[in-house]
Amino acid sequence: MSARRKVAVAGLGIAALALSASPASAHGSMGDPVSRVSQCYAEGPESPRSDACKAAVAAGGTQALYDWNGIRIGDAAGRHQELIPDGKLCSAGNEEFKGLDLARADWPATSVHSGSYTFRYRVTAPHKGTFKVYLTKPGYDPAKPLAWSDLDLANPVATATDPVPAGGFYTFSGALPERTGKQLLYAVWQRSDSPEAFYSCSDVEFGGGSGSSGEGGGTAPAPSASAPSDEQIADGTDKSTIEHHGHGDDDASTSAEPSTAASAVPANQPKAAGTSQNLAETGASTGTSYVAIGGAAALALGSAALFLSVRRRAAGGGRHGR
Repeated sequence: MSARRKVAVAGLGIAALALSASPASAHGSMGDPVSRVSQCYAEGPESPRSDACKAAVAAGGTQALYDWNGIRIGDAAGRHQELIPDGKLCSAGNEEFKGLDLARADWPATSVHSGSYTFRYRVTAPHKGTFKVYLTKPGYDPAKPLAWSDLDLANPVATATDPVPAGGFYTFSGALPERTGKQLLYAVWQRSDSPEAFYSCSDVEFGGGSGSSGEGGGTAPAPSASAPSDEQIADGTDKSTIEHHGHGDDDASTSAEPSTAASAVPANQPKAAGTSQNLAETGASTGTSYVAIGGAAALALGSAALFLSVRRRAAGGGRHGR
């Protein structure tokens, strides 16, 4: 192979590697009703207040709470029941989040009632996909490990495909059937542009309130649930190993380095409406590094320039040789 062809091939190979080196980033957890991991993160990973969150930290450590938006299976592709065993639904079978699987009747709960409900899913990187939310069946016992058979899988209480994120949330409507006492809502977000899926457990208390946070009641008293604030989410990103919309950790193995423009976006917010909506509609990954793309383009341009330089030198050498 001639020198100029070697240069061109090498340059294209480097550019391709730069483009492929930036992993996708799509993360989140149910914000209303508040998910277990969001509740415990809101309480404070280092000093949680509720007995349930204290037990979760004792079982799994604090890192799981800083990684609140990363309960996921990368290659789920809809195989949720096949991949997640009974008793490990809230952690999605992930050892890091095992504290969330603890069978307790005192998990902080969001007060709800039967009828229409507006679900709010906190998202830190939007993508195309479908949300499905399932409610436990009558007779559910929160003091026993959660099994797939505890969920009314045939009748999801909410289904939403490709909702548009706004203000850091996906918002979609559903309807809650008649229930009493402590129940659990299990949310599955299956991406359509990737096999990756995200999972969350939200404890709820039927019998009071108006579909939002409030005092819990029933036979298993528990603190009312509360979601983390924007400030709490922003403050914890430096301790997270999960990429927060281009923010979070500085580990190149878990995320691509964000550009200055991407870094200007708050960790818990999607980009400006036009940008985030287009990403959600097209399925493009907000975790794709603009620096990597720019670097690949620069490498490609550099390779082309080097190719032309070699070609000119070769041509010049030929003329001198004559």
